[in-house]
Order: sequence, then structure tokens, then C-alpha cells
Amino acid sequence: MDPLVIVLLVAAWGARLTFNFARKGGYTGMEDYRWAILRSRMSPAMFQVFNLLFIVLYQNALLVLITLPALVALQNPVPFGVWDAVFCALFACFLVGETIADQQQWVFHRRKAQAAQRGERLNPPFATQGLFRVSRHPNFFFEQAQWWAFYAIGAAAAVASGAGVMGGVVNASIIGPLLLTALFVGSTIFTESITASKYPEYAAYRRTTSMLVPWPPRRASVQAPA
Repeated sequence: MDPLVIVLLVAAWGARLTFNFARKGGYTGMEDYRWAILRSRMSPAMFQVFNLLFIVLYQNALLVLITLPALVALQNPVPFGVWDAVFCALFACFLVGETIADQQQWVFHRRKAQAAQRGERLNPPFATQGLFRVSRHPNFFFEQAQWWAFYAIGAAAAVASGAGVMGGVVNASIIGPLLLTALFVGSTIFTESITASKYPEYAAYRRTTSMLVPWPPRRASVQAPA
């Protein structure tokens, strides 16, 4: 595969992430609300250990690991094929899905903040429409799915170069998406524990709506935002 294609895919992912992070105030020094809650659940010493092992080591190592498929593809140069087209298209579709989910979440939280300024409360006080009707965390799902598609690009290159199906699919680059999925599952459980403790209505939403994989709701759950 042409290395430029890989560069463009990752650059598009980075542009979306940078834009969404910036508009939330990420570059102003504002801290994610979950960190303060996590610190309150740990002793100072325990949080420092967590900071070293998870924030510093795990997350930075993960950034390297999820890009290993690019190295696999570069080490196994083959002409752009059908499977490359399929996996690149999937990556692009998942990127679009995450962008839509980000925008829907952004619009909802702006409406929620405006309602709070008027002394009102949206019902329910969490997003349930659009992609959030079929997944409680569609942005989390699409983020993981992109890196599984990216892994598949490297695996396809390895298979096409003669490594064999098993030798191409089961390679070290699979560690990245596996660890990323583990990270998101843990993060999702933690985030939901916070939301459930704040909003009793969240229990009904959890019963009827898929946690990650977009899936039709089992039945009408919570009332749409006013």
C-alpha cells in the first residue's frame, strides 16, 4: 500500500481529535471532570501509582502500539488491493461516525448548559437521540473500530506478501487494538458509574440501549430531550 494513504488516514483521525479536544477547552488547561472524581476515590499514594503506570506508561505505550500496523504495511509492500480498499473505506466510515457522534454530543451539552442558565433541566439530562439512540457511547465504539480497521490494513499487507493468513492476521500489531479496547471498556464502565450516580433515569437507558455497538433499542426508553 502507498504510505501516503496510511498518512492521510491517521492525519484525518488526528484532525478530528484535535478539533473536538480544542472546542471542549482541552488546550486551555481545563481538566476532564473524571480525573477529579477518580482522585477522590483513591488515596494520594494510590493515584500517583496509577498516574505512573496508566497515564504515563500505558497510554504512551498504547499510542505506539496502535500505529504498528503502519509499520507492518511498510515492511510488506504490496500493490493496493481490494482488501486495502475495504479496510480504508471502513476506517473512513468509522471516522465519519465518530465525527457525527461528537457533534451530536456537543450540541446536546450546549443545549444542556443553556437550559441550566435558564434554571431549567433537560429531560433526560443525557444524550439519547441520534446515534445515542442505538449506542450509549457511539463515539467510543467508532474510535475503537477505526483502529481495528487500521490493524486490518497491516494484516492484509502481511497476508498479501506471503506471510499466510494466520501469520498475517496474528502478529504483534494486534496488541494495540486489543489494549485500546480494554482501555475503552474500563473507561466506559467508570464513566457510566458516574452518570448512573447522578441521574436515576440512566438505569432505564442502560437497560434498553447497547453500551457500545450500535444496535436498535429493545423498546422506547427515556423521554427525548425537551
